[in-house]
Formats: sequence, C-alpha cells, structure tokens
Amino acid sequence: MSQPSPPVRQQPGPLGALLIGLTCLASGAALAAGRQLLVELAPPLTAASSTADLQRSRHWSVDPERRRDAALLLAGRASQDPLQRLRLLRGQGWGRAPLAAVTLKQAALAAEAAGEPGRAEVLWSQLLLRFPQHPASADALYSLGRSSQDLRPQLLQRFPAHPAALAAALEARDGQHLARWGPRWPGADALLRQICRGADRTRSLQERRQLSLALAQLSDGRAAVRCLDGAPATAALQLSLARALLRGDAGEQRQAEERLLTLARSQPNSAEAREGAQLLAQQPDAGALAQLPAPLRDTAAVQARLALEERADWRTVLRRWPHEPSSWDLQWELARKALLQRQWPQAMTLLTSLDSRQLPAPLAARLLFWQGYGAQALGDQARADALWRRLLRVSPGGYYAWRARLRLGDERPTDPRRTADQGAAIPGPELTWHPLGSADARLNELWRLGLALEAWEQWRHQRAGRVAQSETDLLLEGRLRTGVGDDWTGLGQLEQAGLRLKQTSCHLQWQRELQQHPRRFQAAFQAAARAHRLDPALLLAVARQESRFTAAVSSAVGAVGLLQLMPETAAELAGAPTSTTELQQPERNAALGARYLRQLLDQWQGDPFLAVASYNAGPGAVQAWLGQGQPDPRREPELWTEAIPYPETRLYTKKVLGNLHTYQQWDRPPC
Repeated sequence: MSQPSPPVRQQPGPLGALLIGLTCLASGAALAAGRQLLVELAPPLTAASSTADLQRSRHWSVDPERRRDAALLLAGRASQDPLQRLRLLRGQGWGRAPLAAVTLKQAALAAEAAGEPGRAEVLWSQLLLRFPQHPASADALYSLGRSSQDLRPQLLQRFPAHPAALAAALEARDGQHLARWGPRWPGADALLRQICRGADRTRSLQERRQLSLALAQLSDGRAAVRCLDGAPATAALQLSLARALLRGDAGEQRQAEERLLTLARSQPNSAEAREGAQLLAQQPDAGALAQLPAPLRDTAAVQARLALEERADWRTVLRRWPHEPSSWDLQWELARKALLQRQWPQAMTLLTSLDSRQLPAPLAARLLFWQGYGAQALGDQARADALWRRLLRVSPGGYYAWRARLRLGDERPTDPRRTADQGAAIPGPELTWHPLGSADARLNELWRLGLALEAWEQWRHQRAGRVAQSETDLLLEGRLRTGVGDDWTGLGQLEQAGLRLKQTSCHLQWQRELQQHPRRFQAAFQAAARAHRLDPALLLAVARQESRFTAAVSSAVGAVGLLQLMPETAAELAGAPTSTTELQQPERNAALGARYLRQLLDQWQGDPFLAVASYNAGPGAVQAWLGQGQPDPRREPELWTEAIPYPETRLYTKKVLGNLHTYQQWDRPPC
C-alpha cells in the first residue's frame, strides 16, 4: 500500500501575518508594561530594609538600578570584609548616573582595604576620567596624588571644602587653605596658631583677616586678635572676634564689649551691629546698653533685657516682637519669678501673654506645662488636664512631657535604681533610620542607601565652607553629622534647630526627638548599668548631656570622657589614680560614672531630681538648697528645680531627666 502524502503546511496570508505580528507586539508590550509595573510598585530599598530583601533584589530584580541599590546597601553591611564588598560591587559602576561615581569610589576603597592597590588605582582612574566634577573624584585625586603630586593642586582647587582636600592641605601644612575652607578640621587648630605666631607683615591684609577669622571660629579670641596684628577688621570679623573674646577671662570680655560698641557706633544699621547688640543684651552686666545708638536700643533683644530689669514695659515688648526669641526668654523669666513666689494669677497672665501655637515645640511644652500647673493651683483641674494633654500632642518627648504624664496619672514615678533580677537592656539600633527629607534629591538618595559619609562629603562640598545658620540647614547638617558619628557638633545643631523649627505633627516631633537621642556605646553602658543595678537609660541620659557621646572630650575645668568625670572624683571611685587616657575609655568611664550615680541615688533615696542635680553641682550644694523656705523636692519637684540658684544646674537637671524619659519611651512611641 502506498503511504498517504503529508499535509501541505499553508503559509499565512498577509492578513494572518499582520495578526501574528500584532499579537507578538502586544505580548511584548504587555511584558514590558508588567515589568515596569513591578519596578514602580516595589518599595524603594533603604538602610532599614532587611538583608533578606536586599539579597532577593540583588539577585532577582528586573530593575538594574534596584540591583545596584541592593549591592551598595549589602556592601555597607559588609564593611569589615573588603573582599566581600568588592564582590558585591563588581560591575555596578555602569552608566552616567551620579550613583555610578559613588559605586566606583566604594569599590576602590574596598580594593585598597583588601590589599589590591593595582586594582584600586584602575578604579580611581576610571572614576576620575568618567566623573571629573563629582565629589567622589576628590578621593580619587587624593589617592592618586600619593604618587602623582601634580594632582594635589587640582584637588585643592576643584574640591576646596571636601574632606579629602582638607586632609591634603593639612599634610602640606597649607594653613591658608584650612583657614578659608576648614578651620575645624582635626589638627588644623595647632597649625593655624603656629602660623599666626610666626605671621609677619609680608602676609596680605586679606590673609591675616582670614587667619584671624579662623581662630575666632575656634573660640580662641586672644590668638585671633594677635594674628590680626592691629589691622582693621571687617564688620563680620569684628563680630566673630567679640564672640570669641566673650568666652575668655574678664579682660577679654571687656575687649569684646569695646569691639561691639565700636561696631554699633560705626555701622548701626548693619546686621552685624544688631547681632552685637543682642550679644551685649545677654551679658551679666547690661550697663553697655545705654551706650548703644538709638536704633539699636530700640530692638527686641535690648528692650527685652531692659524689661527684665524693669526699665521697660514687658507687655509692650511682647506685643511688638511676639516671634522673637528674646521675647520668649523674657516671658519665661518673668513667669518663673511669679511661679516661685506662688503668685498664680500674675503667673497665668504672663504665661498666656504669648500664643503657644506660635512657639517651637520645646518652648510651647514649657509654656503649656506651667499653664496647667497654674490652672491646677487655682482650682481648675479640668483645664489643667486639657493643657497637659495638649502638651503631649505638641511635644511627646522630654522633661515636660514626662511631668505632664505623671500629673495626668498616665505614669508612675520610677526609681532609676534596679534590683539585681531586673537586668539592664538597651534594645535596638543606635539610631532609627528615617528619610533625610532634604530638598536635594542626591543627598536623599545617598542617605537612603546608607551612604551617610558620602552624603556628608557632598554637603560639605556644596556648602563651600559656609556655616549652617537657618533652622532647616541646622537640622539637615545635624542629621548628616550624627550619621557619620560627629555627635558633639551634630547633636548641638539638632538641638539648636529644635528651638527654632515650627511645630509639626506629633509623629514627626517624636522622630526629631529620637534623632536627638542616639544610643551610643550600648555595650559599655549596659555592662555598667548591670554591675551597679541602674536603669541603663540613666547613663545614656547623662552622657547625652555631659559629652554628647564624645569619649575623648575634656571640659575647661578638666572633666573627662563620656560621663565627664573629674580625675579626683574618678580616683576616689576607683580607689587609685586614674589617667586622662584611662577616663577616655568608654568602658572605664561608664563603670566609674555608674558607680557615682548609684552612690548619689542611694544618698537621696532614689530621688532622680536630687541625684542628677548633685551630679552637676555636688551633693553639698544640693543639701544647701533644701529647706529654708525652698519648695519641697518630693512634693513640688518642678518648683524645686526652678528654684535652683545655679542656672547651669537648673537647665542640666531638666535636660538629663528629659533625656531619661525619652530613652525610656524609645520602644513605646507616645503618639
């Protein structure tokens, strides 16, 4: 039998071909749209993302940018393993996006750390060739400049304020560059003083002014004046010199006053003269105010000081300048005096003379707490409770939130001492990650990817040495500084910003509170707290106020380390002499400080007000403040604190106890 012939395959006609083509095109478009939808729906990776999420994104994401983000975040978590960092970053420096420059830099640093200088040089060269103007190239110029000295001048010219340029200037002993772009760079102060001691008339007037300004910014007024060597000062320099001299001895303070009066008389309408008048109004002796020109006498700061001394009407001052910090200070000082005299109606008149809604949150909290206190004293408990509830929405952390919660019955008084079986734990990371929220998308991206140092260096480069002054700049720079571990300056800037920023939502205010309260040296504080049966939050609270977690800092009177122990006190606690080097060790300082705090708490039967005030002023001084018509610290602790005659101790006690409350609330968001 013959086999049947196979069927003949029919070729599609023109219409069929068109239909097939359209089907393929639609399928491709659907796949592309689906891929794009997946990319858009996926939440961005951040420093808070889990390692598992990062690993999945690195291996399986359809978006190459997301894969690079994951690689950078994982590389940051592998900081102790340079070879692993190199593996993670291999092939991720593609494209022209600014993040490619950062990736090449990170890879080059990893290669150097892994002992592969040849590979590092290739990566640095690629970075410099492809991204010559990107701040990351400053590090390339610095590294390659070790063997090619002609690159260092390019570094100083192209990126003058970048940390790499400041390090190169210090190595080259280029004091003039440091004076202009980075007088606070570590090691610059000694070089600047040395240059000024040898300064002569061959230096130009501009150079001498720059060196003088740099030393004034370092608060060395005497050296700054010597460096200027009698040359005329600009208004800005005159103001900076006065600020520095005011921190000196009595003779330097008189010099500062003379400079400020000279500035006021010569340029009474300048911004510098107004700042100078404000400085004079803050001095203990206000006699110089009478010598100011009339326009400067009629300013908020001067009139507020005169009103405080009953030489002007406080109502007029508050009515004319309700948004000026000097008016806020005046209102509080007068209200505090009335409260201590138990003149409740007068105190309430003063406390309600400004609208708390127009004040920054910390100052509004103070106002609302004492309004509630006055209302309670006048028998209106319902109003007191309503004011304290409002306070907690405005400012959920800190001293006044703690006192409001206690008075509302939301919390009970606690003893910072712990029994042996209570343990001591400080859970969680040192800092909770939150978006940076700046107006600069590049800074936000670097921060999101955990590249805090890169964000800080880019910020410095963009600022070109300008000092942060506005509240938004202070907030941003403070966060960047704390992100790279510069808590001494960063936390101070965050606190400054908090005293100027407008009120916001409870949740955002709580975020700001947490940003001001990192939990550094947790192992050292936890061990010390456990050994001496203390709440570890108390050690964090004291260290936050004493040293801003800067282990090597020393005070003007010789106190050293995290908890600012005097060597004599430390020797007594240790039973043997202790060196400055020893007290700069976090574990040793924390252990001795915890022992002293435990002694003070035992001495005062667990009363945190008396113990914290004693830590600052000494138990002898605190003993002298008890009785003799003073408020009872156990029944009226808030009034007792306001009656402390030392302004420093008064503020210190409230700050530390506010820190303590915030640290205790860390894992219990109060909003």
